Amino acid sequence: MQRLYDFFRRHPTGVDTFWAVLLLAFNGLWVVSPHEGTSDLTAALVTFGFCAVIALRRKWPERMLLLTVLIGLFQLIFHVGFNPGDFAMLVIVYTVASGTTRWASRLALTGACLAPSLFLMRFGEPTPQRSLWATAFVTVLLTVPFVLAWVLGDSVRTRRAYWAQLQEKADRLEKEREAQARIAVAAERARIARELHDVVAHNVSVMVVQADGAAYVLDSAPDQTRQALETISGTGRQALAEMRRLLGVLRTGEQPEGGEYVPQPGVEQLTDLIDQVRGAGLPVDFRVDGTPRPLPSGVALTAYRIVQEALTNTRKHGGPDVGATVRLTYGDAELELLIEDDGRGAQRELYEEGGADGLGHGLIGMRERVGMVGGSLEAGPRDGGGFRIDAVLPLRPER
Repeated sequence: MQRLYDFFRRHPTGVDTFWAVLLLAFNGLWVVSPHEGTSDLTAALVTFGFCAVIALRRKWPERMLLLTVLIGLFQLIFHVGFNPGDFAMLVIVYTVASGTTRWASRLALTGACLAPSLFLMRFGEPTPQRSLWATAFVTVLLTVPFVLAWVLGDSVRTRRAYWAQLQEKADRLEKEREAQARIAVAAERARIARELHDVVAHNVSVMVVQADGAAYVLDSAPDQTRQALETISGTGRQALAEMRRLLGVLRTGEQPEGGEYVPQPGVEQLTDLIDQVRGAGLPVDFRVDGTPRPLPSGVALTAYRIVQEALTNTRKHGGPDVGATVRLTYGDAELELLIEDDGRGAQRELYEEGGADGLGHGLIGMRERVGMVGGSLEAGPRDGGGFRIDAVLPLRPER
């Protein structure tokens, strides 16, 4: 049954032609029957005209409406009375009203209201016994089917427009969901790229420095070599753990072997980070001002990564005998980070363009992190040489 229905929807003109043939058969009986005042040729023209209207009503609805108007006038002029073909008038009124051409719909409504009255005036036999109310009742009775046909067609048009609007809205929402999904994926990739940059740039640089030192004192100081190798091993394990956590978000709900993901680092891990940097040969003066208290996880991670990135850049670009200071200040509504070094530093443009580390990050990544928590960042060369980074992070509650 569904296949038959789909076939009818794909071939509307063929279905209408079938009904036109049936109308031709019924109206053919009227043509061959005796009727006063109408020649067979005139009746045949009216019949074929109405059959054409039925067959082509959905292909050319406006043209068929105009053809119906001409046929109606032809009937009035040549005294062609009521016949089965007049049913085509109801069909074309419904068809045009269900379409989107407004002038044709208005013309169909006007014709639906006037046609019965004109036919009664032309073909109604005058009878003195018929009162005015009886004439009005018959006129209304004949007009109601035409008006109902128009109302039904207009209701179908309204419903189609409503469903089309719903479909358009659903398509638009689907496109918006796809766009939001793409944006979310891009943001997640950018976040993972920043995290990987910070992890790799810091830990690998520490491992390289320790490996160079171990190679230099391999024969003369075995104890220092052993200590450097232990630092390399610990740093490598830490880097693998953090990379394991980051890449775990790319899996579809899988847990890495061994349990939960490693938690995000925060300000509590800054002491371990600075001890690691000191072990790599960079003197760091670390101080905490104010009363430490629990921080929102986003602020804590941002503070850790900024210090990590700043000390990594100091070690890479500060030159020999460079030293750094890290100040962590707890305020009433903000957390301030001040990282300075006294080395020669790299040009600010290199940091901005990502050319200093070759990974396309640097100050850009810092600004993105600070911007995500609603803070501010100032970075640049400081008076007397070296580089200075000052970040202010608001301590507002997380949603």
